Amino acid sequence: MGESNDTKPTVYLFVYDSFSDWEPAYAIAEINKSGKYTVETFALTKDAVTSAGGLTILPCTDIDDERIKQAAMIIIPGGRALEEKKYGEVMPLVEYAYKNNIPIAAICGATTLLADMGMLDDIRHTSNALVYLKQLSSWYKGENYYLDEKAVTGNNIITAGGVYPIEFAREIFIKLSLYNNDMIGKWYQLFKNGVWVE
Repeated sequence: MGESNDTKPTVYLFVYDSFSDWEPAYAIAEINKSGKYTVETFALTKDAVTSAGGLTILPCTDIDDERIKQAAMIIIPGGRALEEKKYGEVMPLVEYAYKNNIPIAAICGATTLLADMGMLDDIRHTSNALVYLKQLSSWYKGENYYLDEKAVTGNNIITAGGVYPIEFAREIFIKLSLYNNDMIGKWYQLFKNGVWVE
């Protein structure tokens, strides 16, 4: 058999024990459904992880997989573990993505990881609240760039508050050019307000 012609770019979702599974759900479902990208999960190892909702997930790969360095985007969901500074082993990969212009999408507790790494110090961003970032990251210096909005894109970094997964998904779709702006707007109205606008 010949080699596969499936060369769709891949969006990688970081998964870990207790991650907030609802936060990236809208985004990854629509990305996968679009047929334009492949969605794969990665973790520190290939061992199974259990989400906050009790879902057992066997990661597609681990942080040492060189393919992740060619990602179309890396999505990092929140979770108490990141607030507690666990899973810091993922930082070198996130730093690589940042330096090589790979978009990073972080929501809720994942914004504290980026704050700890200094990635929010000079770009527009948001989180659960400004006080949340200041309390959970002693390295955070981006107060002047903080926006009290549901989701924000600053350069190649998307940030969102944990209760805004739909807005988070919308910013991701825009960054990936998943659909045209009109279709993204219709998608947002459908999932946010239950209305399909023609």
